[in-house]
Amino acid sequence: MNSLFDLTNQTAIITGGSRGLGEQMATTLGEAGANIVICSRNVDQCTKTANKLQGIGIKVLALPCDVSKKEDINHVISKTIDKFGSIDILINNSGTSWMAPFLDYPEDKWDKVLDVNVKGTFLFSQAVAKKMAEQKHGKIINISSVTAFSGTPPQLLDAIAYNTSKGALITLTKELAIKLAPHNIQVNAIAPGFFPTKIAAALENHKNLITTKIPARRLGELSDLDGIILLLSGEASNYITGQIIAIDGGLSSTL
Repeated sequence: MNSLFDLTNQTAIITGGSRGLGEQMATTLGEAGANIVICSRNVDQCTKTANKLQGIGIKVLALPCDVSKKEDINHVISKTIDKFGSIDILINNSGTSWMAPFLDYPEDKWDKVLDVNVKGTFLFSQAVAKKMAEQKHGKIINISSVTAFSGTPPQLLDAIAYNTSKGALITLTKELAIKLAPHNIQVNAIAPGFFPTKIAAALENHKNLITTKIPARRLGELSDLDGIILLLSGEASNYITGQIIAIDGGLSSTL
């Protein structure tokens, strides 16, 4: 049974892995035996997180990366192969947002959010999948959001580009699952609900209202992600692909 979740000698790249959900996922996979590569535009924060992971015995590499730029992605992949020899798991966690009323939403902010959240996931998946296809195995996990499942009242979250991008990731996940299945690459997505992240911090004034709408009557804790990330990263999910799994305390069941 343990072998289904054992990631010894596997290598995982976590984009945006330097803090929040990304750091939690990096820690979880590292504790399961994986070599960890974390990358983001904030290389100083990546280095700080890498030092924390090394302190608990995890092999880790920290690299700078703007996921909307192919040259940055190729650099990360090259350095990962040089150090660890393979790429077995990719978690597309990098993301950004911009809040503004729809009627006044800036075009450049729309472009930025879609470039990072959707284009970045496409480019990184494409580049890594080429390596995984050579290996004849791999796991890709995209990070969508519960906001992808329905419209969101503007008084609660006025972030139309973010919500749209997370919806696009659902379709992208299904497309990649079909295209990459012949190469024994499984592609799935998780859709977190409200967790203690930067975007959730912007909703602090609505915390009580949000909590009353969640059947579990609480916000997510970072450790609530551990089980699903281990499942989708290891052999236990070899026949699971193209799925979108909400981790939201039942919130999406009420929509």
